[in-house]
Amino acid sequence: MATVTASHLVSTVCHVNSHGADTKAANLICMKNQAAITHNGLRFLNMLDRLQMRTNAKAVARQAVKQENPRPWGKIICGKGLNLVFVGAECGPWSKTGGLGDVLGGLPPAMAANGHRVMTVSPRYDQYMDAWDTSVLVEVKVGDKIETARFFHCYKRGVDRVFVDHPMFLEKVWGKTGSKIYGPNAGVDYKDNQLRFSLLCQAALEAPKVLNLNSNRYFSGPYGEDVIFIANDWHTGLLPCYLKSMYQSRGIYMNAKVAFCIHNIAYQGRFPFSDFSVLNLPDRFKSSFDFFD
Repeated sequence: MATVTASHLVSTVCHVNSHGADTKAANLICMKNQAAITHNGLRFLNMLDRLQMRTNAKAVARQAVKQENPRPWGKIICGKGLNLVFVGAECGPWSKTGGLGDVLGGLPPAMAANGHRVMTVSPRYDQYMDAWDTSVLVEVKVGDKIETARFFHCYKRGVDRVFVDHPMFLEKVWGKTGSKIYGPNAGVDYKDNQLRFSLLCQAALEAPKVLNLNSNRYFSGPYGEDVIFIANDWHTGLLPCYLKSMYQSRGIYMNAKVAFCIHNIAYQGRFPFSDFSVLNLPDRFKSSFDFFD
């Protein structure tokens, strides 16, 4: 989508001299200036439009001077590095179907370069050659069963890359084929996706507490409970619910925060409302999942 700001438009105003023989030349200059600011997808702006915009811009500027903001301007600088945990169903280059995998592949290293301690947690869909078994196991309740998940880890570009190993991921996909991450074929979901990503969310909440990582000289040991989880798309939508119901209700992760990022609102992870019970959440959360389309 093309976007043009008012400051850009009012900066190209033609000046018309209506005296004597210069009128025609001035009109030609005006026409050229008007044509120069014409843009696909935008209506043609004539001279009166632009003059009006310049007048409005001056009025807004005067108003802004009168109503000065008492808050200081400047960059927001963290006093210390944060513990960031990105959680997603994809993580490039290990697993990727589109933009989500690109974000989890590229954004975490950029955050690490700014002094933050950064981890990503995603499923282990394949036998990634650069990720090693940590021998750390966690047990989580998925549906009516207790499932055991194992963590694999590698350290790349300043980021702890953590992969959740479980047959729900490895046996279904077995490779980097993007169309099989969410279903057997493109456009067809696995019937137990709500259980697969319930396991991912619960394992991601355990990872900062149980993984004793010593990847570089600046950070060592577990991330601990003072972390910020960055959940991405519907696959991780259960994470803040589990955080509140299973951990904070017991005094764990009391200072933890969650940022929920929607990359594609078209994919919403809709399941029968009767499946709510398999998520193992308290009934008070039920209304949060109910909606009318």
